[in-house]
Amino acid sequence: MRNVEQVSSVKSELLDIFMSMEVVEHQQRQKSAAVRNLRARRGIELHNEFKRLEQDIAELDVALDDDVMQ
Repeated sequence: MRNVEQVSSVKSELLDIFMSMEVVEHQQRQKSAAVRNLRARRGIELHNEFKRLEQDIAELDVALDDDVMQ
């Protein structure tokens, strides 16, 4: 009977260790995903800002050309 209790105890400990490892791995995956999403969002924002700047510069060029023509 004592052996059964010891085996049960060891199984329980192993399960606890496994579950805590799973939790840690899950947290690491979540952090990695958050970092990837943040980088992607920043990249998109940077891309949009460059496009806005290009449009502003193009509009300024047109306005300056119109002023020179007058």
